[in-house]
Amino acid sequence: MQRVKFYTVGCKVNQYETQSIREQFIRFGFKAIDNGGSADIYLINTCTVTQKADRDSRHLIHLTHRQNPQAKILVTGCYTELDSAEIAKIPGVTHIIKNKDKDRIIELFSQRNNESTKQRVNEHIGITNFSGHTRAFLKIHDGCNNFCAYCKVPLVRGASRSRPLSSIVQEAGQLVKNGFKEIVLCGICLGDYGKDLASPLNLVDVIEALEETEGLLRIRLSSIEAGNISDKLIEKIKESKKLCPHLHIPVQSGDNEILRKMNRSYGREAYVDLIKKIKNKIPQIAISTDVLVGFPGEREENFQNTVKLIQEIAPLKVHIFSYSKRIGTCASNFKDEVELHIIKERVQRLLAIAEGCSLAYRKKFLNKRLDVLIESRSKENPGFWEGHADNYIKVLVISKKNLKNQLISLRLKKTVKGFIHADFS
Repeated sequence: MQRVKFYTVGCKVNQYETQSIREQFIRFGFKAIDNGGSADIYLINTCTVTQKADRDSRHLIHLTHRQNPQAKILVTGCYTELDSAEIAKIPGVTHIIKNKDKDRIIELFSQRNNESTKQRVNEHIGITNFSGHTRAFLKIHDGCNNFCAYCKVPLVRGASRSRPLSSIVQEAGQLVKNGFKEIVLCGICLGDYGKDLASPLNLVDVIEALEETEGLLRIRLSSIEAGNISDKLIEKIKESKKLCPHLHIPVQSGDNEILRKMNRSYGREAYVDLIKKIKNKIPQIAISTDVLVGFPGEREENFQNTVKLIQEIAPLKVHIFSYSKRIGTCASNFKDEVELHIIKERVQRLLAIAEGCSLAYRKKFLNKRLDVLIESRSKENPGFWEGHADNYIKVLVISKKNLKNQLISLRLKKTVKGFIHADFS
């Protein structure tokens, strides 16, 4: 039995798609391995959102080739879409498979192109498991129509397109039957879900359908754009017993001049007003966001507007990225690039601000009880289990019992390095 090892670079959608590919291989008699041993086949699902993602993807190809120079290396994902010629030059690469063919990788790899094989591939719908995770990601949408000036994703993922609601519900039901209590809805542009369907739907329709799934305790949303957050969605978060009170809403910049150059669809004031409206309706909600530092033309005053915005919205988490020129995007032609040492210094300043905001948010829940889904033993904190509350606060609790995949009511007691220590009192 041939052994296959899987590597993923990038977003939740990529992680979902790797699981789908893993299940294809398992169904056709291959053995998926996760240990440190070498494999006969390596599958690398790449990302190209930044230069670092490109480097990470290339590093994994080189690493796997060193592990077993005789192994077959299959490279797929977004990096293959525009850079397949570069990938083909890397020693060990035997197959390059574009995003559109991910659903039939096993067919292309095995070259068993008879009718029975094709039929079995076509019958495969979604995923049934999520290896190494307690929370399962469920992809409901692909593609993007936004064309932000810095972003390569529309070039490699194509136009916005949605899955049929029936297949989403079916897949969620299968995941719950296999023990998953929380499902994270993900997509390249999640809030665009349903606009392209013959009978248009929206994200709330998906949530309401999944709320009927017996045994599903939590529904969580991945990243969603500010312009896709409707009053109906806010009301659904407020009243739902299953939808988690956490929204990840990318802002990228807190400066109107930079937002216009980025081709973002909102201004600073509209974004701040949206966050205030959400928090007014749902005071306990957690907000997280993305910020892109060093976009061409970003001066200190532009950056300071971003700092002030972060201080104003006080998010639980800020994902901070350094600007990375992506060939083919509008911004790749901009001339007024920010020097790297300035970008690095701004990133460090913003990190300090973000950590302060996170601590302030977490402190609001000290001595309160929250339900925590325990995910795993803590690697950094021996004796502790770790998990997430519904508002995405990371929690540690000490116990000798096996708590994995249990939803437990805990009292939050003490903030420690990005976590809150909790107990059963």
